[in-house]
Amino acid sequence: MALENNEKFQLKVVQDSFVAALHEDDDVELKSYLNSYEELNKFFTLIGTVFGFVSKDLKSKMDVLSEFLASDKTSDNFRTVKKMMEYERDGQLLHKKGYTSGSRTLLRLHRGLDFIRAFLRSVAELKDDDNTGPVCREAYDKTLAKFHPFVIRKGAQIAMYTLPNKEQLLKKVCGSEEEVKQAMEILPKTLDSTAIVYERIDALYTQYDLHALP
Repeated sequence: MALENNEKFQLKVVQDSFVAALHEDDDVELKSYLNSYEELNKFFTLIGTVFGFVSKDLKSKMDVLSEFLASDKTSDNFRTVKKMMEYERDGQLLHKKGYTSGSRTLLRLHRGLDFIRAFLRSVAELKDDDNTGPVCREAYDKTLAKFHPFVIRKGAQIAMYTLPNKEQLLKKVCGSEEEVKQAMEILPKTLDSTAIVYERIDALYTQYDLHALP
């Protein structure tokens, strides 16, 4: 059965939204960032239950930030990543009891993005009949695994061995052979845009000394 457009993973949406997210020389506009992330999370949803542990957690974090953006009281303070960090720092909100910190929430998405881009970069280098499980596990071990407890790590690593080969995985998430071809053509540019966004946000976490938020 063919996938509807709104069900397919569309790299062009990721690419366009991440480019739109670039704000000034060193900042990231949060709404466009979340638009890209919504599409990236669709990738995991389409792969199936093997990534349920990732997609459900990421979706809950996106919802928190979307609520800040939708609220008349907070939307302006959360327009960009820098504004959000400064607002929460200056208002002493980062460690306030009962307050859900946007900076802490984004940090979880930021770590997830590191995993996503590492995995997609490795998939791009595979041959069609190469299994995607080993490169997924390698990407996970180098990124998200560092922040997950032992039980989650073991479960994720075992589940990754059930992933299909590159050709099967891409058809499952992108659709037809033509759509897979288009995705592979735009992937290098998308990875470049993803890297710029990731590095800008990483630099802001360093600048405001927020990498260690619990």
